[in-house]
Amino acid sequence: MGTFMLCKHVSTLPQFLPRGLIVRTAQTAAATAPKADARLKTFSIYRWDPDVPGKKPKMQTFKVDLNSCGPMVLDALIKIKNEVDPTLTFRRSCREGICGSCAMNICGVNTLACTCKIDESLSKTTKIYPLPHMYVIKDLVPDMNNFYQQYKSIQPWLHKKEEGKLGQKQNLQSVEDRAKLDGLYECILCACCSTSCPSYWWNGNRYLGPATLMQAYRWVIDSRDEATEERLGKLKDRFSVYRCHTIMNCTKTCPKVTNIFILTG
Repeated sequence: MGTFMLCKHVSTLPQFLPRGLIVRTAQTAAATAPKADARLKTFSIYRWDPDVPGKKPKMQTFKVDLNSCGPMVLDALIKIKNEVDPTLTFRRSCREGICGSCAMNICGVNTLACTCKIDESLSKTTKIYPLPHMYVIKDLVPDMNNFYQQYKSIQPWLHKKEEGKLGQKQNLQSVEDRAKLDGLYECILCACCSTSCPSYWWNGNRYLGPATLMQAYRWVIDSRDEATEERLGKLKDRFSVYRCHTIMNCTKTCPKVTNIFILTG
């Protein structure tokens, strides 16, 4: 009776099933399938909670089964937060390598957690820290205020000398002039490059750093901008630009594969 009723409501099956045939749903098949051996990967994560007086920063270890985790480091962090420790704190947004929110130091390299693949070698521990040489707000969240203030200081928008000119008509640009911006507009302001630069570590309060300098250059060479002299004048002090020592860490660590030094050097 049970078999007949099943066939009655499933038009793609014959009216009667062969004797002894067992029909299983997808859920039943998944439940009865043999489970794969757990592939436990160790993650050592920087932890610090400012709300706990006197508590020092520490590295906390978590184990994640890679069989039930996505391929990226951000997937592992989300899994740990959802299933193990909800107090784990980090920034994230797009998960597509576009917003730059999840920038952090993974195994000694500044990169984006959402585009950094998990090393599947189970014998190696993946160590995760916040971006270096920045004040830490909590766990993997650095204080980006100084970085954003420096970016704001270069006035990253079009300047027109004639009042009211901007916005009243299209700001046309030739194909050749537009091509000059390739490799510059891709910057997502994740701060991976600036926080990997020793010159920025030493003079972060005055040296603008590679990310901001690249953005400044992006507006200087924009054919639609009419404040080139003023922009260059603001960069003529000893620290804004000239603390670059061509160390090249910026280019090596950029998650968008931008050759920052070649573009601005």
